[in-house]
Amino acid sequence: MKSLQTRIYELLEGSVHNNAARYCEIFIASVVVLNVLAIILESVHELHEAYAMYFHIFDVASVMVFTAEYVLRVWSYGVKYQVGEGGAWRGRKEYVFSFYGFIDFFGTVPFYLQLLMPGLDLRFLRLFRLMRIFKLSRYNSALTDLIEAVRYERDSFTSALFLLMISCLLCSSLIYIAEGHLQPEVFPSIPATMKWYLLTIISGWGNVDPVSVFGVVLVVLTQVLAIALAAILTGVVATAYTTQVERREVLYETQIREALADGIVTEEEQMKLETMKRQFGMSDEQVEAIARQVREEKLQQAQQTQHRFAA
Repeated sequence: MKSLQTRIYELLEGSVHNNAARYCEIFIASVVVLNVLAIILESVHELHEAYAMYFHIFDVASVMVFTAEYVLRVWSYGVKYQVGEGGAWRGRKEYVFSFYGFIDFFGTVPFYLQLLMPGLDLRFLRLFRLMRIFKLSRYNSALTDLIEAVRYERDSFTSALFLLMISCLLCSSLIYIAEGHLQPEVFPSIPATMKWYLLTIISGWGNVDPVSVFGVVLVVLTQVLAIALAAILTGVVATAYTTQVERREVLYETQIREALADGIVTEEEQMKLETMKRQFGMSDEQVEAIARQVREEKLQQAQQTQHRFAA
C-alpha cells in the first residue's frame, strides 16, 4: 500500500519521468481545457437548449475525474514527509491549504452543493467551475513566476499603488470642487467622483465630460497621470518577471554545478534536475546551454590547474 501511495504521488506530481506520468498530465490538462470550452459553449443559449443533456453528462464525468484526482492527491500526499518531519498529516494539510488544493476543491464543490440543495439558486457558484483553468498552471510555471515576481517586487507595487491612492484623493477632490455644483447628478460627492476618476484611469474615459475650464485641465492631467502610472506598473511587472526568470536559471545552474562537482551525475541528481526543469518550464535548449557553459568552465579550470602544476 505504501509503494502504491508513493507511485500515485509521483505520477500526480510529475516526480517521475515516464510515459505514465506524461499521459496522466496530458489527460488531466485535456479534461480541464474541454471543461472550460464546455462552460463557454454552454453560455450560448441556443447550444444550451439543444445539448443540455450532453453538457450535463460531460460535467458529471469531469467532476468524477476531478474528485478522484483530489482524493488521490490528499491520500498520496501522506508520503511526502517522514514521521520525524511531520508525517502524513503535514503533507495532506500542506496540499489541502495550498493554492492548488483550493483550486481543486472549489472546482468540484459547486456540483455537490447543487446535489445537496437542489432547490437553492446556486448559479453564482458555477463561476467556480472556471477556476478549473488554473489547474493548468500546475503544468506551466508562468503563473507561478508572475506571482513570485510580484512578491519579490511588492515594495515597488506598494509604492505605485500609494501614488494611485494619493492621486485619486487629490484629483477627485479638485474635480468635485470644480464640477460638483455644475453637474451635481454626476459628481454629487467625493466618493462618487473617485469612482469616475478610477473609471477614467482604467478605461481612458469616465463617460462624462467636464464643462468648466478647470475641470478640463484636471481631466487632461488625469489622463497624463493614468499613462504615467500604467507605465510605472508595466515597467515594474516586466522587470520583476525578467528578474524571476534569471533567478530561476541561476538556481538551475547552481544545481547543475553541484551535480557535476564530483564529475558524476547520479540517477537521483538527474531526477532532481529533470524535476526542476519541469517546474521552471525550461526548454531543452536552455538546459543544454547552461550545462555546456558549466562544462566549459570546469574544463578551463582543469586546464588552468594543469598549467600551474606544470609550471
